[in-house]
Amino acid sequence: MLEPAGAPSLSAAAGGVGDAAAVVQLSRLRWVVLLLFSSYSLCNAFQWIQYGSVNNVFVRFYDVSAFAIDWLSMSYMLIYIPLLFPVTWLLDKRGLRFIALAASALNAMGALVKLGSLKPHLFPVTVLGQVICGLAQVFILGMPSRIASVWFGSHEVSSACSIAVFGNQLGIAVGFLLPPVLIPNVEDVEKLAYHISIMFFMTAGVASALFILVIIVFKEKPPNPPSRAQALIQSRPTTEYSYMQSILRLLCNANFLLLMVTYGLNVGCFYALSTLLNRMVICHYPGEEVNAGRIGLTIILSGMAGALISGIWLDKTKTYKQTTLVVCIMSLVGMIVYTFTLSLGHLWVVFVTAGFLGFFMTAYLPLGFEFAVELTYPESEGTSSGLLNVSAQIFGIVFTISQGQVMDRFGTKAGNLLLCSVLFLGTVVTAFIKADLRRQQANLENEQTALSSKQTNGFLGCCFTYVLLRMSIAQRQRITDDNRVQTPKVRAWSPFTA
Repeated sequence: MLEPAGAPSLSAAAGGVGDAAAVVQLSRLRWVVLLLFSSYSLCNAFQWIQYGSVNNVFVRFYDVSAFAIDWLSMSYMLIYIPLLFPVTWLLDKRGLRFIALAASALNAMGALVKLGSLKPHLFPVTVLGQVICGLAQVFILGMPSRIASVWFGSHEVSSACSIAVFGNQLGIAVGFLLPPVLIPNVEDVEKLAYHISIMFFMTAGVASALFILVIIVFKEKPPNPPSRAQALIQSRPTTEYSYMQSILRLLCNANFLLLMVTYGLNVGCFYALSTLLNRMVICHYPGEEVNAGRIGLTIILSGMAGALISGIWLDKTKTYKQTTLVVCIMSLVGMIVYTFTLSLGHLWVVFVTAGFLGFFMTAYLPLGFEFAVELTYPESEGTSSGLLNVSAQIFGIVFTISQGQVMDRFGTKAGNLLLCSVLFLGTVVTAFIKADLRRQQANLENEQTALSSKQTNGFLGCCFTYVLLRMSIAQRQRITDDNRVQTPKVRAWSPFTA
């Protein structure tokens, strides 16, 4: 199946890279790879939030502070920061399949370790399991844009990135929904351990099955590049690429640095809100652990819809900066509305305002990845996405701790107002980003080159055909003339001639 736009083949020399020809073709396996990645990303994200969504239950079971349970979620953020550069280096050196195997293996291992933490005195074991799952997350978070670029065509790459991010967001949604249902708030510790074991065994089974599927199904890349931009990257000699030089180029890219800041501010707010949501809702609606999880589910599901719509919109319009700015503004509006409606005493109002907030705030995740790839092409997508995630993890830790402390001292409204001010700052920074869409420019230039080459070849072909035709006519004329000279004239018989 050839990519819809443009000719089916591309000279890799376009842009002065080389002379080899590359066939631009989409692989049917791309959807399977995307689904598999989304699935193990879902499982990993579920393990991130499974403690925070029933914070008060785990506080009582392990007899630790609420802050200690918060750190089970924040450990994901903390682990990501120092390990980003080794993992992105591995991505460039060993490829997507190695990263997928490492991610799914660590995710399954962490889930299995947690099976050994089903006693109140075994809190350190559950911490170890969560740390291993946090290691797996380093191999997952920055991959959506890389998978989209390597496997999908230029007219579906943003949608594919959004779907890849879906897996992570759906995992958070399930993490909000299932734990309150599977682990009721009962006083008997033995019964509590039994219900926790159900969740841990289910997670370990799913994670192990996904690891086996990755071994069998996941491929490094399709047989042919899916877009002209990807064909140019693949045709580049490996000796020309330097990981450290790539990092330096990214850190010298002013537009990318601004995007790093605004991405960190917006997504850091999302991380803080997700981690502390249970505490916020229980503070105003005691005994509503299940509804707190459902509110979190509403945030994520509406955000998934927003991400899908924004991905389709980007594929159609390529208006990266405008779309990102609108999403930032609406996230700020949603956060303000949520802040002032949380304490009204009506849960249905909280569901509505949380859904509105999630529609825009969660949609920012794939937008940021795709905008970064546009601003930094032809640098590695894993590296640019990884740097965005580092910014988000740093701000996420700071905002989670700060908001938690502010909530404890001044109440939930003060804590949410802190996030409102942060989102306002992120919106202002976004306005200063210049939309330097390098990947789109590369695709357009190569389409024009291919079209020009096709037209030139067509013209030369017509000229060549015309010359051959004229030569053929001349040759036939010479043969006819020669036959007339060499053949004697035969006089017709007549009765009047003797």
